[in-house]
Amino acid sequence: MNDQTTAAWPAPRPAPGPADDAAVPREPAGADPVRQALLDVRHEVAKAVVGQDATVTGLLIALLSRGHVLIEGVPGVAKTLLVRSLSAALSLDTKRIQFTPDLMPGDVTGSLIYDSHTSEFSFREGPVFTNILLADEINRTPPKTQASLLEAMEERQVSVDGVSRELPGPFIVAATQNPVEYEGTYPLPEAQLDRFLLKLTMPLPGRQDEIEVIRRHAAGFDPRQLAAAGIRPVAGPAELERARQAVAAVEIGPEVLGYIVDIVRATRAAPSFQLGVSPRGAAALLNGSRAWAWLSGRSFVTPDDVKALALPCLRHRVALRPEAQMDGVQVDGVLGSILASVPVPR
Repeated sequence: MNDQTTAAWPAPRPAPGPADDAAVPREPAGADPVRQALLDVRHEVAKAVVGQDATVTGLLIALLSRGHVLIEGVPGVAKTLLVRSLSAALSLDTKRIQFTPDLMPGDVTGSLIYDSHTSEFSFREGPVFTNILLADEINRTPPKTQASLLEAMEERQVSVDGVSRELPGPFIVAATQNPVEYEGTYPLPEAQLDRFLLKLTMPLPGRQDEIEVIRRHAAGFDPRQLAAAGIRPVAGPAELERARQAVAAVEIGPEVLGYIVDIVRATRAAPSFQLGVSPRGAAALLNGSRAWAWLSGRSFVTPDDVKALALPCLRHRVALRPEAQMDGVQVDGVLGSILASVPVPR
């Protein structure tokens, strides 16, 4: 699945400029303040990161859906800065792990440490005990260490020496991988890819965005000093929990449920795919569509919501046949053809 993919969707509101408060859309008087707080997060992140509004929206959808995100992007497009900025805007804790070939599972989950004073073993928490875990270049560590994240991603807990320990909430994994350099890497197996709600890409910035990046650095911007960029917390765990409850209440009609299933089943019959989307992928598309609909100000899911989330929810859950890869077929192109062929409910 070495396909080059593009950003997934437009923002539910126009993306604000980095210092243009008037450009930040506001909910009408009496509207949901929690939704507006989540939308304002994009404005805060834009103070440090330029031109990646779609990725920020994807991370918000993952947080609202209790899902995880796989981010592809070449080095230097501000993946780490984006996650740190998002955490600051949401008052969440974040930790970063640089995955390397010699990283051990205990370096991720934590391990038992012998205390010579008490002659007992005590548990020392690993970096996975956080709200947003940035797993940088996850495909550079062997499968044994990659698998140490499986329980954390699925169960929100880790087990060490037979004892299960719950992770703090909210908890999501934002894993990154380089889409162009594969020498010495360990591609994630399909079973682990299926645990990610979304696969997003962070493209290189356009010319005007890149000029703005360079202008900020020329003016003294330091990506290690987020406080100097003016990022302020506009929401927190309490608002995020209320938003999650609101997302869970978003209605979805039987015809839209059928539309989701028809899309997923079509991937299993596509001649270019040797692996189609599993039922877990259908559930992910449902959850992501609900979060997108809520962010867009609706209490129900439309077929357009499903279309907007189809590529980021499904692109990492399918596998091209070798002959299709040799012909230059792209995953997103096949999924686009499926979306165009599956009848849309009216």
